[in-house]
Amino acid sequence: MRAQFVLSEIGVGLRRNLTMTIAVVVSVALSLALAGASLLVRDQVNSMKDYWYDKVEVSIYFCIKADHNSPQCATGEATDQQVADVKAALDKMAPLVQSSTYESSQEAYKHFKDSNPDNPLLAAVGPDAMPQSWRVKLSDPTKFDVIQSAFAGKPGVKSVDDQRKILENLFGLLRGLQTAAFVIMVLMLFVALLLIVNTVRVSAFSRRRETGIMRLVGASNFYVQMPFIAEAAFAALLGSALASGLLIGGHFFVQHWLAKKVQFITFIGLSSVMAVIPLLVVVGMGMAAVAAFFTLRKYLKV
Repeated sequence: MRAQFVLSEIGVGLRRNLTMTIAVVVSVALSLALAGASLLVRDQVNSMKDYWYDKVEVSIYFCIKADHNSPQCATGEATDQQVADVKAALDKMAPLVQSSTYESSQEAYKHFKDSNPDNPLLAAVGPDAMPQSWRVKLSDPTKFDVIQSAFAGKPGVKSVDDQRKILENLFGLLRGLQTAAFVIMVLMLFVALLLIVNTVRVSAFSRRRETGIMRLVGASNFYVQMPFIAEAAFAALLGSALASGLLIGGHFFVQHWLAKKVQFITFIGLSSVMAVIPLLVVVGMGMAAVAAFFTLRKYLKV
């Protein structure tokens, strides 16, 4: 009988405050969807870092004839002995240096030609314009500074470049999107809390006579408050369900459209989205229940 009463009171409250309930559902849905998107962007960035940082290399480029005016190449084109000395030094830096691969000027030109078949520079340059290099794979890509300090300025070495710098701009953009989603999420959660408080307040005021009678006949605080708390939690549950639907829809959009356009990124799967959804439901319902509880402490006093 008590459960039936609580359920009937939830229905009454939702019908009496339908407009505000819809506003609560929508605001909770948007804020939780942004919260879930922020978490998923974080997972995507971490996944991309694990994938791409494992593939990036440090390139040690050697001087060519065209670099004779460069301060780093004042001694002229790198000799075979200088190239061999760098290799010997790399071999001594294990286990930091996982592997090292030599790329000749001819191989560098071939790779450039294959990657840029329509580049007009191909008609003006040849293999001699491409520096030979050692491509170094590190066991820990974050230790680039060790290689930089060890080889920058050595005889015959023109520059030491880290491919990781190319990726940092992309990761910085994604982190910026994550921060923006987090800020908007906080604002939307604040709006949702205000709507929940106002909805509970209006609901409590409209039923103040019934609740006052219940208190006078000895009903416990929990029994009086439970319909209002459950009403707010139910609205938040609907918002959580809508937010979950938005995230799943966004996932299918990414997988079936964006992934085809941006093929160099491996996007996180549906399992990551499904792992976030229970957290959104718990946060949404918990937030609504706590807000309703503290609101009712003031507005249900007889």
